[in-house]
Amino acid sequence: MPSLRERIEADLPFLTDFRHDLHRHPELMYEEHWTSARVAGELEKTAIKFQAGLAGGTGILAYLPATGSGAKTVAIRADMDALPILEETGLPYASQNPGKMHACGHDGHTTVLLGVVRALVAEPQRENDVLFVFQPAEEGGAGAERLVADGVLDGRVLGRPVDVIYGLHGNPWIDQHHFTVRNGPMMAATDEFAVKIHGAGGHAAMPHRTADPVVALTQIVNALQSICSRNVSPVDSIVVSVTQLLAGHAHNVIPDTTSFGGTMRTLRPETRELGRKRFYEIVEGVSSAMGCKAEINWHVGYPVTMNDPWASDRFRNIARSMVGDRIGEEADPTMGGEDFSYYGYQVPGCFYYAGLKRPGDDCPAGLHTPRFDFNDAVIPDCVEMMCRLSLGSVVA
Repeated sequence: MPSLRERIEADLPFLTDFRHDLHRHPELMYEEHWTSARVAGELEKTAIKFQAGLAGGTGILAYLPATGSGAKTVAIRADMDALPILEETGLPYASQNPGKMHACGHDGHTTVLLGVVRALVAEPQRENDVLFVFQPAEEGGAGAERLVADGVLDGRVLGRPVDVIYGLHGNPWIDQHHFTVRNGPMMAATDEFAVKIHGAGGHAAMPHRTADPVVALTQIVNALQSICSRNVSPVDSIVVSVTQLLAGHAHNVIPDTTSFGGTMRTLRPETRELGRKRFYEIVEGVSSAMGCKAEINWHVGYPVTMNDPWASDRFRNIARSMVGDRIGEEADPTMGGEDFSYYGYQVPGCFYYAGLKRPGDDCPAGLHTPRFDFNDAVIPDCVEMMCRLSLGSVVA
């Protein structure tokens, strides 16, 4: 019988075509109906047991039992949604849905997970039960949170309760065929804010007769950076980024209102709470000092993606046996966010990076940019890694 790697390599033409098909048909969060149906159609061909229609309609959980008794349960997850970006790659399989694009590599993640299904159904000996989580709405929709609520981890949907879960993300700045991981915080908590400043507008030549919300807005944007520089330890991590500003419509009119929005990223619960507290104090205090009033809308986003040390060590051991010294350590967390975090707060989890950087590409297209494309050359390594994580012994 062909080896696991030989079966994966033989399946690469299919997986590449499948990935390109997904790339042509990107769908935004909770709109992944075509994608979900495409995945379900391929799962039906393998005769694997699965449940579709989760997380509001587009999530899928598939289940492959162990071949023996006394099994543990390993879950592996891929996200399926795209981003509202106009693609500029010029590829023959570029997006056919204008303004939507797989600019974060979720087409690659989904393809890898399907490849694992196809490889493992032909595996004669499987020590563990395996759950395959095809998740919608990672890009801001917290699809993972909804799948957890639906019961994908606790045995209410299929199989038995999960003992450990793994997820990967392609990283365009790491060399292809390399993998990295770290214990503890891997990615940041992501909160969002939208603020409206109410003032009293008037003639631009008579500012003394107004309560100028533009002045208040500019003072606030500057003052918010003191949260990072003066309220949080220099060796802690917090980002406060104002990314949207809206003020006025004419050169000679001071408007009644202005607004701004952005995000706060943190790695510790204490810092997260402090940052939110100081945000309110600064915005409300500066607004009041400028004769204005602030209306704050704070959205609590994803929690910190926290890698369990045991689950991460298990990944390291399995990865070393497969790729040797091509497994490395992430020195620091990234301040980007990931809703894989919701799984890790329920069961031991490990989220790791798969390198996508092609040889000689000194300026790779970044994630969430119009030129990004997942690297098909890494699909076999990614599939085999997830297969080995699914098959390997689970001993806590």
